[in-house]
Formats: sequence, C-alpha cells, structure tokens
Amino acid sequence: MSETAPPIDRAVAERPLPKPGILDIHAYVPGKATAPGVAEPVKLSANENALGSSPKAQEAYASAEHSLHIYPDPRASIVRAAIAKRYRIEAERLVFGCGSDEVFQLLNQTFLEPGDNMVQGEFGFAGFAIGAYACQAEVRRAPEPGFRIDVDELLKCVDERTRLVFLANPGNPTGTWIPFSEVRRLHDALPPSVVLVLDGAYGEFALDPGFDDGIDLARTAANVVVTHTFSKLYGLAALRLGWGYAPLEIAQAIDRIRMPFNTSIAAQRAAVAALADEDFQRASLEFVDTWRSWLGQQLGGLGLDVVGPSAANFVLVGFPKAPGRTAAEAEAFLAARGLLLRGLGMYGLPDHLRITIGLEAQNRALVDALADFLKR
Repeated sequence: MSETAPPIDRAVAERPLPKPGILDIHAYVPGKATAPGVAEPVKLSANENALGSSPKAQEAYASAEHSLHIYPDPRASIVRAAIAKRYRIEAERLVFGCGSDEVFQLLNQTFLEPGDNMVQGEFGFAGFAIGAYACQAEVRRAPEPGFRIDVDELLKCVDERTRLVFLANPGNPTGTWIPFSEVRRLHDALPPSVVLVLDGAYGEFALDPGFDDGIDLARTAANVVVTHTFSKLYGLAALRLGWGYAPLEIAQAIDRIRMPFNTSIAAQRAAVAALADEDFQRASLEFVDTWRSWLGQQLGGLGLDVVGPSAANFVLVGFPKAPGRTAAEAEAFLAARGLLLRGLGMYGLPDHLRITIGLEAQNRALVDALADFLKR
C-alpha cells in the first residue's frame, strides 16, 4: 500500500502554489451555448427567460450609455429602495451581488473557516459548494429521495461544525419543491448558530398556493437569509444582479467583505424598471405555466421519466440506460439538430437532461426531435 505524499511546503516551493484544496475544486461548467456546424442553435440549456426581458428594462439599460465613466452606487440604492417597497422589507437588511451566486460566495466567506462544514441537497446548485470549498470547508450532501429535498436527511448532516445550510426551493436542476411547513420544520430543528439560506432563484415560477419563499420567516428569524435573482423571471441574466434579505447583523458582516462596486449602473437601472413591469412578469409566468405543463405531458407520452411536477422554468427528464437511448446520446443527437440541452453528469445525474421552457416553436421542435431519437 503506497503512502500519501507529504504536503509541499508552499514557502519553499519552486513556484507559487494555491492553498490546499483549490486545485481539487471542479470549476463550474455552464450549459452549452454552441453546437458544431450549427450557426444559431436553440439554447435550452441555461434556464433563460424565453420571452427575453422587459422593454422597459431595455430602455433603462440603454439610458446608462452616457454614464459609463462613472462608478456605480456601491449601495445599489435605487434597487434597494424598489425591492424594499415591493416586498415590504427593511432596506438596510438587503445585500447585493453580481448575481445571487456572489451572495452565496459572500455567505461562505463570512461564515466558513477550515474545519467547518455546510450542508446542501445532493443535487444542490454547484455554486453553493464551490464557495465552501474555496474556504477549505467540508461540503455535506444530503440524499434527495425522489429528487426532492428531504428535511430529515438534511438534519442528519448537521453537527457542531455546521455553519450554513443551503436550500434551493424550487431546486435546480430538479425543479421540485417542498412546502413551507417543511422549511419551517427544518428551521425549527437547526441550532440557532446555523444560517439557513433559502435560494429563491426560481421561486417566482412556483405557483402552487402551498409555496412560500421564506421572506416572512426571515423577517423575525436571526439565522435565515432569503436570496433572489434578476436573471430568471426578469430576464436580466447578462447583467448579473442578485440580492439577499438577511438579519441586519449578517448583512452588515457581509458588507465588510463585499467589493464596493460589484453591481453596474446599467444593471441597477434595468432591475428597477424590470421590477416595475408587472405586465412582463405576468406574461412570463403565464407562458411558463402553459408550456411547462405541455412539455411535461409530451415528454411523458414519449415514455420518458419527467421528474416533478416542476415548479421552475425547466423540466428534468430521465432517459433509459439502454445503449442508443441514453441521456448522453440524446444530448448529442439534439445538438446535431441545433437543440442544446443541459447534461447533468456534474450533478450526479448522468441519466437525466434539464430542458429550459422555450418558445412554442422551439418546444415543438424539441418534442419532434426526441420522438425521432427514440424511434431509431
């Protein structure tokens, strides 16, 4: 049995070396955006808003053209005020990031040190774990039976060195969700020293009356942070703006390490306009609700395993393991036809593909192509 090589002393190394653990991190791999030989593929791999973005947000974005030489407001004051009014929450308890991804990163940096751990579901968003590993913390993944968060499994992973629990509700890439009664049960069972992070990136698409994003819980709990993004429903993925609602002490701690100009003038103006355009939001939700149901029915009719029902703007689909019918082969077949889906090997779901709800013609083309694939 071979012995493990002793760690290299970084102080006397022949070249600069990253701190332990950095090179063990698997870099985030986004959904495919190109296909060989296809000039303009249909991108159904990144959960972008099929309807684009609000015309009012586009106008607000364009208004920043003559302000490119000016540093943005480090407090994102106009967005802060708009969100506080919309959700009836305290403006001083908001934190902003370059997408909600940065808010997760800041939470990890604020609370994790070597020897600590954070807990998430086994299919949790990869961005949660990357930030924890960078802090030299342990990532614990709780089983998700039926592709759904199980509160009891999460709690089994919690111990005296747990500092954060990340819960995406609805989940990505599963699209499944748990009712607020389960979220509250999880919170009630956690030690008060553990921060419960409720990622609501897809919360706006969860239309069931039993769904709650946790804002009301966060109003009074000293250890709950709720996050949202402008990338999904609002269609501002290119501008990278997300936010978190946290207890004041946590918000103030995060602001001590947040870089001062992390959101742009254009993003701030567009976000305020997008938040005010309720007609576009309503149209986007109605569109997703209609085609999410249709797509689930059609794919199920082809004999594929549709996980859910989904409460996000995508569906998760399982494929047979039989050669010629696998998820990887389906992904390649569809890419050759200019239809890009999200392979999920990095999430431990090699037999599944995630499919963003696209425009009507795109959804129909996808179903037709999958029918051809399964007939081969």
